[in-house]
Amino acid sequence: MDKRILIIDDDVELCRLLKKCLEVDGVQVDLAHTGIKGLLHLKNQMYHLIILDMMMPELDGIATLQRIRQTRNTPVLILTAKDDELDKVLGLKSGADDYLTKPFRLSELTARVESLIRRYVVLGAAVEQPSMLVFGRLKIDPIKMLASYDKKDCGLTSKEFSLLYFLASHVGQIFTKKQIYRHVWEDEYAYDDNNIMVHIRRLRKKIEPDPANPQYIITVWGIGYKFSGVSDDE
Repeated sequence: MDKRILIIDDDVELCRLLKKCLEVDGVQVDLAHTGIKGLLHLKNQMYHLIILDMMMPELDGIATLQRIRQTRNTPVLILTAKDDELDKVLGLKSGADDYLTKPFRLSELTARVESLIRRYVVLGAAVEQPSMLVFGRLKIDPIKMLASYDKKDCGLTSKEFSLLYFLASHVGQIFTKKQIYRHVWEDEYAYDDNNIMVHIRRLRKKIEPDPANPQYIITVWGIGYKFSGVSDDE
């Protein structure tokens, strides 16, 4: 079985070294030097392991890890330059499976990599599938990237679906426009409120029984939006 690893680290030289070392063992390695680029890789490719640096600009390791865990249970090995127990605990509590403190020996890294991948494959998680979300007559299928209401396809665009799935995956949690933009558009917020509002309006027209009185996507005035999770059947 081909093994594929994603390394997310802003240290370009270290990434090249790790890639060369791991590829000797026949592992395919993809590199990303920012958290945002790493998340883009994960949108298009399945991996057996993610090696993630904790200290990165823009989107740090913890924030990146939290976003990975929204849709993936892929093993994550975090790298940290901090020899701090609290830092390690925070990483593990955020969903990491193991950690290494820089500097480390390559032999120790490859041993951790082999162990994590072996455990992942044995447990049968290599074919992980994100779960379908159901709210009464509204169903959201992340595998097919389709949303249906009363068994009828809502006809969402890819961006509308990403927006819906993100909100519906965090029932009751309020997100600002900036947070929504960074998670769904995966870019820095450019204060383009109109872009988000237009997508919300179109989404409501397609999934809400009464778009003028939405029951799923709720506006929290002065803050942003939340997904209520209350269906029309309740």
